[in-house]
Amino acid sequence: MVIHREVSVNGLTMHIAEQGTGPLVLLLHGFPESWYSWRHQFQPLVEAGYRVVAPDQRGYGGTDAPSAVDQYTIMHLVGDVIGLIDALGEQQAVVVGHDWGAPIAWNTALMRPDLVRGVVGLSVPPARRAPAPPLGLLEKRFGPDFYQIYFQRTGVADAELERDRHDTFRRFLVAASGTGQVSASAAAGGGFLDRMPKVETLPSWLTEQDIDTFAEQYARNGFTGPLNWYRNIDRNWELTAPWATAKITVPSYYITGERDVVRTFGAPDFLDHLPSMLTDLRGVRDIAGSGHWMQQEYPAEVNAGLLEFLKGL
Repeated sequence: MVIHREVSVNGLTMHIAEQGTGPLVLLLHGFPESWYSWRHQFQPLVEAGYRVVAPDQRGYGGTDAPSAVDQYTIMHLVGDVIGLIDALGEQQAVVVGHDWGAPIAWNTALMRPDLVRGVVGLSVPPARRAPAPPLGLLEKRFGPDFYQIYFQRTGVADAELERDRHDTFRRFLVAASGTGQVSASAAAGGGFLDRMPKVETLPSWLTEQDIDTFAEQYARNGFTGPLNWYRNIDRNWELTAPWATAKITVPSYYITGERDVVRTFGAPDFLDHLPSMLTDLRGVRDIAGSGHWMQQEYPAEVNAGLLEFLKGL
């Protein structure tokens, strides 16, 4: 049974979902999600002998949401993972991240390899350092309506996503799935959700209860804290300069979806470049038919990959 409790981490009160005993596996969610996006991973990992903990990360769900934008930098977010490992009374963890959780997992392994037994990234691969602040490069490549640029407009995306949380999650989760249609840009002169079809019938992997759960979890903090992660992209580029040429040396594994929209952002041969950044890459799993939400859309395939990696540590 998954237990919910609060722990004190870096001055925050953090909500965590926890189950099992054994070596610690941390599951870090992405945007716009919560611990609940890992609901299908708990039981298989627990049955394999692991202690599984999925937090609501800074600004999300049941965890505190600082008001200042600059409290959501990569250093704060990696620091929260380090603080959580300590608060759980552990010396090390396997860190697994999806979407925004993946850069946090990769950077935790990069900055504190002594605390990371292994690292797994879902969807977002480790990124080479950009030659200049990323937002300007993204705007030049994808235009001013690219979603990461749109998210910089303080209060605008916040209000749009909050207007009808149920509709937000229905549109976003379905549109970015393997059977959906999603654009990475806001509609010209419009909003982020305007290019996502209204959803009448949910796909088999997503239920009305799932939508209700996500919507209820965002009732406390809204979307501003999560969006503030995006509003630190250029600041993160400045802060991570000391690791510009560093490689991730701990055992690593990468899971991607064949139809994940994130794959359109990078070079088409990005999989070929993984070994140059991950010196102990143990495997890559490309899930046929999967969109962005692979651990929800194809949990059996994701769980098989995680267990394969964990068994080899």
